[in-house]
Amino acid sequence: MSDLPDLSAVRSYLLDLQDRICAGLDAEETGSARFETDEWIRPAGGGGRTRIIADGETFEKGGVGFSHVCGDQLPPSATANRPEIAGKPWQAMGVSLVIHPRNPYAPTSHANVRFFCAGDGLDDPAVFENPESKIKNTTWWFGGGFDLTPYYGFREDAVHWHETARAAVAPFGEDYYPRLKTWCDDYFYLKHRDEPRGVGGLFFDDFNELGFARSFAFMRSVGDHYLPAYQPLVARRKATAYTDRERDWQLYRRGRYVEFNLVWDRGTHFGLQSGGRTESILMSLPPQVSWKYNYTPEPGSPEAALHTDFLRPQDWLAEV
Repeated sequence: MSDLPDLSAVRSYLLDLQDRICAGLDAEETGSARFETDEWIRPAGGGGRTRIIADGETFEKGGVGFSHVCGDQLPPSATANRPEIAGKPWQAMGVSLVIHPRNPYAPTSHANVRFFCAGDGLDDPAVFENPESKIKNTTWWFGGGFDLTPYYGFREDAVHWHETARAAVAPFGEDYYPRLKTWCDDYFYLKHRDEPRGVGGLFFDDFNELGFARSFAFMRSVGDHYLPAYQPLVARRKATAYTDRERDWQLYRRGRYVEFNLVWDRGTHFGLQSGGRTESILMSLPPQVSWKYNYTPEPGSPEAALHTDFLRPQDWLAEV
């Protein structure tokens, strides 16, 4: 059996994953809001399907986007560390999502699974009709993961999230969970604040070490485990009573999310540098956010506990 990249299979999986995630999250929405679809075409090549939920009782804003974009060559800023793909036609596809619940006790979540390839022949539309004959000499890799950003810390939520993350990659080797967890802790870190964005999860990039078929299975397992990781947390926290104090804290902490996505996130940078669709790239931003100058939560408060007990890399499964 050939182990050459099959773009058609990747695309089909990603579209189905988007459908399943939106259906699962729609089921948690207690109001009338549901995901709406915006299909778009990228003038420079490719397009996508963005699904947005807004102003719900459970989800204040959420976006689950599929994109499949292509081009003749990437800008120099995107190939500085990969000279072998400079000047080559390329294709990139993926599902990326960010979900912002309304309730401050329900965490924000992010997930992404993606595939990239570059090489001669990728500018030929027939690549989907006979992929093995068209993309034998390509540079390709998978990437993705999922991470959790709580506003109030609950150890049982973090443990469940990481148990599911470990289960996603365990069939491929015992070393993958600690390796990808550390990668996630390191990546989702606000260097200018010297603090993590949340409690982590999984992150991987430039992944092709298992060959195409197994690497594709690895990516699928990560994508398939997002809903089992996140949906129970939403169900558990979405009806928790809260006051203006918790809401103010949520809006303040959302500012950190905005800072990371605009300053550090490589996906945001790649999308904007490669001429991506700005609306879809920035769908991750929360609908409301606030900044307070030199703010420090009251010592001993639940807000302070987020910093002292949760926003630090740790072994969440040490006692499991």
